[in-house]
Amino acid sequence: MKFEVVMGLEVHVELLTESKLFCSCSAKFGADPNENVCPACAGMPGFPAVVNKKAIDLAIAAGLVTNSEISPKITFDKKNYFYPDLPTGYQITQFFAPVCTNGRVELESGKNITLKQVHIEEDAGKLVHDPRTRTSLIDFNRASVPLIEIVSNPDFNTAGEVNEYLEKLRLLLSFAGVSDCKMQEGSMRCDINISVREKGSKILGTRTEIKNMNSLKAITRAIEYEAQRHIDVLETGSEELVQETRRWDDDAGMSYSMRGKEEAADYRYFPNPELMPVSIDEKWIDRVRAGLPEPAHEKYNWMTESLGLPKHDSKIISSNQNLSRIFDGVLELVGKPKDVSNWMIGELLAITKDADINDDDIDIDLVKFAAVINMVGEGKINRTVGKKVLGKIIEEDVDPESYVAENSLGMVSDTGLLESAVEEVLAENEKSVAEYRAGSQKVFGFLVGQVMKKTAGKADPRSVNELLKKKIEE
Repeated sequence: MKFEVVMGLEVHVELLTESKLFCSCSAKFGADPNENVCPACAGMPGFPAVVNKKAIDLAIAAGLVTNSEISPKITFDKKNYFYPDLPTGYQITQFFAPVCTNGRVELESGKNITLKQVHIEEDAGKLVHDPRTRTSLIDFNRASVPLIEIVSNPDFNTAGEVNEYLEKLRLLLSFAGVSDCKMQEGSMRCDINISVREKGSKILGTRTEIKNMNSLKAITRAIEYEAQRHIDVLETGSEELVQETRRWDDDAGMSYSMRGKEEAADYRYFPNPELMPVSIDEKWIDRVRAGLPEPAHEKYNWMTESLGLPKHDSKIISSNQNLSRIFDGVLELVGKPKDVSNWMIGELLAITKDADINDDDIDIDLVKFAAVINMVGEGKINRTVGKKVLGKIIEEDVDPESYVAENSLGMVSDTGLLESAVEEVLAENEKSVAEYRAGSQKVFGFLVGQVMKKTAGKADPRSVNELLKKKIEE
């Protein structure tokens, strides 16, 4: 018997607001535990909620980039359940009138993933488990941070489709400024609803939900494991599949049952009487639409078609909002697309990778970066020195021109000094010179390296090459 995997996703994306959804506490990631908590977001009585308008703006933007219909009137509702990280005993969400419905995201294959809805809700706190003391601590900093939940229909059949969809969502939302979508920080995570049915059948199988996945690699492993678990049960009848919520243990490579899967009725949804409905007119939508920046796929087309950059370079830069921002800023100062692209991919990303800096977290002074590129282009320093200076800018935020002057890193252009260095290298490496004259080209690079060493890496490599060849031929 052949089986088919059917999946739907619930993607939770924290919104890029300064403050929380219903109070003025900071929504920024990285604060000390329980630093950003007030009586309102801690669930104390007597503190009415006030909706953050910026959160609605960002939710509308998410609807626009996912081809969704924006609702003319939205409401907020209470989703009732008890869990230690939920101080109020309920979550404010949108059940009856969500902000967006009927969207779609197109994959490269042309397949459309259809969206049931996009709704605004508040995040819960975070439990921190200590296995040593067998205790759990609660950090309420994340409680009431605004997020959107993007609910797809069960349109996925493979882990590859799921990963492509999540990558596409990440690009759409990060470029639109809706969220930074940093999965490693939990600002983008998803629940996977998965079932297996006989191929050709229209009836969905028993559904299980895998909660709070925040890594594409882990998502792939979890889907493959859970799909095979379902298939094994269907083929052998070894146990009964039940509708449940499961937790993924990436270290063990297994999923574990957490609880029975709730239905909508279990949450006893009802309208929040403290929050009035919000009307969204066309002027509001048009204002949000006018503020949307260029999306990733248009950025890629502009880089390849208008600037003439290689597809490989354009793909890397346009696939990350922060890299795209750096490219635009430095290009404006340098004016040479290929130079900027080469420096970003060849030098900047190599330096930040060695320093274990994520692409999203690269923070560099664009004026100083442009200065390094221009200094190399003008022959003031060579590329090797330029890379060293770029590393110092990232590490210590040095001024490139001052650093070059203070450390005597300017290009050695004195012909007499270069000639002297070349002659010394040739005299010290007669065997290598003979091998080169006999036809061995690889030793030439060694000789160039020796000259660069004698000039402390400050010579112009092109001049060194020309002078070495000339001297050897003489």
